[in-house]
Amino acid sequence: MSVDYVIRHGAPTLADLKTGNLFPCAFSAKPALLRDLREINQVLVPRGLRLLPLRLDEGKALLYLFRPARLDRDLACREARQLLRQAGYQDLAQQSCLRELTRRLRAREKFPHEIGLFLSYPPEDVRGFIEHQGKHCKCSGCWKVYGDPAAARQRFDAYRACTDSYCAQRAGGASLESLTVHTPS
Repeated sequence: MSVDYVIRHGAPTLADLKTGNLFPCAFSAKPALLRDLREINQVLVPRGLRLLPLRLDEGKALLYLFRPARLDRDLACREARQLLRQAGYQDLAQQSCLRELTRRLRAREKFPHEIGLFLSYPPEDVRGFIEHQGKHCKCSGCWKVYGDPAAARQRFDAYRACTDSYCAQRAGGASLESLTVHTPS
């Protein structure tokens, strides 16, 4: 897995515009993927981020790039906590929530739509998606919007602009470290 791939799929999180990004990544050998993740985390962790594999299948990983401090804030939101409890999460501590989310993704029983809470989606949009089963949204972009479409479009545009800028900077030689906004963990 290349640093370019992480930048392309995680720019808004690297820029501290959002809590996390989730993206698939093909790999040829699990030990090589885990080595790459360790090397990338050596740059990310001191800057307040983590890159975790939430699911590993034959040749394909589902990776979660996130900012633990932001995730704590997001999961502390009253509506987010209520949604997680309704979804069956018992312990709402960050590590417990991540373990439960990982378990659900690996079980492949029913897709955990609460995952939006881990990706900076507004809780009202996560709730709307769950209640309306993904139908009747006001607009869609990075996610389906059931709350404020104007605010969501602004965020979609900001994420797109960030990704374009980060990819251009990387093409110009910028390092992962220089593109990662440092925040305390």
